[in-house]
Amino acid sequence: MNTKYIFVTGGVVSGLGKGITAASIGRLLKNRGYKVTIQKFDPYINVDPGTMNPYEHGEVFVTEDGAETDLDLGHYERFIDENLTKDSSITMGKIYQSVIDKERRGDYLGKTVQVIPHITNEIKEKIYSFENTDTDIVITEVGGTVGDIEGLSIIEAIRQVGLEKNPNDVVYIHVTLLPYIFGSNEIKSKPTQHSVKELQSFGIKPNILVCRTESDIPDNIKEKLSLFCNVRKTSVILNKTSDCLYAVPLMLEAEGLGREICNHLRLDNYVPDNSKWEDMIKNIRKIDKSNIVNIAIVGKYIKLEDSYISVIESLHHAGFVNKVNVKIKLIDSEDINKDNVLEILKNMDGIVVPGGFGNRGIEGKIETIRYARENNIPFLGICLGMQMAVIEFARNVLNLSDANSEEFNDKTNNPVIHIMEEQKNISEKGGTMRLGVYPCIIKDNTLAKKVYEKEKIFERHRHRYEFNNKYREKLENLGLKVCGTSPDGLLVEMVELENHPYFIAVQFHPELKSRPNNPAPLFVELVRVSKKLK
Repeated sequence: MNTKYIFVTGGVVSGLGKGITAASIGRLLKNRGYKVTIQKFDPYINVDPGTMNPYEHGEVFVTEDGAETDLDLGHYERFIDENLTKDSSITMGKIYQSVIDKERRGDYLGKTVQVIPHITNEIKEKIYSFENTDTDIVITEVGGTVGDIEGLSIIEAIRQVGLEKNPNDVVYIHVTLLPYIFGSNEIKSKPTQHSVKELQSFGIKPNILVCRTESDIPDNIKEKLSLFCNVRKTSVILNKTSDCLYAVPLMLEAEGLGREICNHLRLDNYVPDNSKWEDMIKNIRKIDKSNIVNIAIVGKYIKLEDSYISVIESLHHAGFVNKVNVKIKLIDSEDINKDNVLEILKNMDGIVVPGGFGNRGIEGKIETIRYARENNIPFLGICLGMQMAVIEFARNVLNLSDANSEEFNDKTNNPVIHIMEEQKNISEKGGTMRLGVYPCIIKDNTLAKKVYEKEKIFERHRHRYEFNNKYREKLENLGLKVCGTSPDGLLVEMVELENHPYFIAVQFHPELKSRPNNPAPLFVELVRVSKKLK
């Protein structure tokens, strides 16, 4: 069949759940037997979010091929259970960079380079990049809201796709807000009407409206939206806040979204097989809400939950399989010191110290890890969390009081964490990291081997600094064991503590590969041990 295209736009306000909607559509179509992929177009001028502070855009999600991407790609992967690539994350920065590079090379033969056709053609090239592959349906989410000045060229490009392709091969879905006014006790449709009018002014007629609201949509509101927005009444889809994030596809299915997409795209596989997803949601909902495991995430960016969204979701996934409700407490590592660490963490059943960059809050992370080590609290360190675990052990067990990372003190006499040698002369920050999937060999008779039940694993990385092998023997002699390395044995990927219920720290990011139906093993074991010991 011809490649089909679904475009998801948003209106009224940001944060309505376009990403979850796009991911849910992917799941519903996959459950109909189609090969789907999802991509995100972000209108900002950054080439990627890799150099952004997490407070700007949430976490940076890393794909298998090492692309630093928007956090929505994490939602896509968790819902459709597919590994995406750099082709699924496009920013206007990438588009402009590519067009300017072509202009400098003379590819445009001296023509005046303009938004139309050069920028829009570059955008369409990214959209069409999945043709002549095994992909049946390409779902494209457009970041921002309709009318944002920086996103107009994306809107224009997807309009052109609708003109160039068969009408039965393209569907436009607009996610919008139906606010509830408490004073008059009614849902208001006017913001959605204005948003659709704005979209229509750019030449795009939405085929389906996905309306975010906190209550059911009265029939008269559906009729009004149908009439004023020029969509069929059956294509006005309710999207209420769900008790479980992963139940959203089933809710949208019940509202008829899958049916409407199939009708618009003339898809033959009309009836879905949602049974496995339904079983998963049933099992999640069976979990006793009073059966709680308290897990602390001690990090540097806790004011924005999206900064650690993959870690949070991985803990929930681990709770699903352990049949326990994981209650997560985000704690600012800057608030922790040796005098208050016991008071702050005393009610925690397990602790995660996640990744990050820069020296702000690191002493609080070190005190947190010391508390977990000395009090037998289940602990998982991720990336920077592993580096802090090594520093903590070197300072407090190996008695190297000035042990540090070269990231924080390049003059330290004991750089137990140091910069990778081949990266020392690279000046661009975006080009100095080990990114994407790398193999790790796990040693026999280790906690890591028990957790993974494999000798060789593949996990995703995002870091600049490495364990300094000069200190390896001394640290291992005192009980901090290297349990996983690169295949050549030179790069330390995992360390664990002897004689501790669960103390393991890893250089990679296991949260990036966790799925609700296939949770990351390190998180599963953390929650299992935390549940057992509480």
